[in-house]
Amino acid sequence: MKVRRAGASALLIECADADRVEDWRAELWRRRESGELRVVEIVPGARTVLLDGVEPGTEERLAGWEPPPGRARAEGPLVEVPTTFDGEDLADVAEIWQVSVEEAVKRLVDTPLTVAFCGFAPGFAYLRGFPDAWSVPRLAAPRPRVPAGSVALAAGYAGIYPAASPGGWRLVGHTSLKTFDVRREHPALLVPGTRVNLVPAQ
Repeated sequence: MKVRRAGASALLIECADADRVEDWRAELWRRRESGELRVVEIVPGARTVLLDGVEPGTEERLAGWEPPPGRARAEGPLVEVPTTFDGEDLADVAEIWQVSVEEAVKRLVDTPLTVAFCGFAPGFAYLRGFPDAWSVPRLAAPRPRVPAGSVALAAGYAGIYPAASPGGWRLVGHTSLKTFDVRREHPALLVPGTRVNLVPAQ
């Protein structure tokens, strides 16, 4: 773990891998809730955690903290996403994985996922949990429009498009669940640390 300044009142924690990002994110949230850490924003990324609005002395305190590994993946709230597995790229994903379409769907349903970080668009959560061997490449050319609610894969992540937008991820299905709604008190349903299960829609 390395910590460097990212502005007058911001720090960037650089982590060895995505697992350590999750560990640090959970530890920092816990310490903020307990009052040990004063910070305005905690923003995890693929390999970093940004702390914005920190008070003087925070950098020194971070050096003495060591998050326990693995605890974060058992603590987050669970969201089940009812999914119809009818995506136009599902057969291609199965071929990349060298399994049947039925087995590909089983993998998607049986794999517990966790929101690692958010980006690209409001409410778009990057879900991780797949083995490295299941990574699939993005499309060579992005689609000009991906429908809202599309469940898709790219690299080692799954994602759910909160609104219609261009996109180059491989579509494996869709859901009617609204993952982002500005009318809610908390617009984003899937925030870092949330556990996610894809379940067959009834």
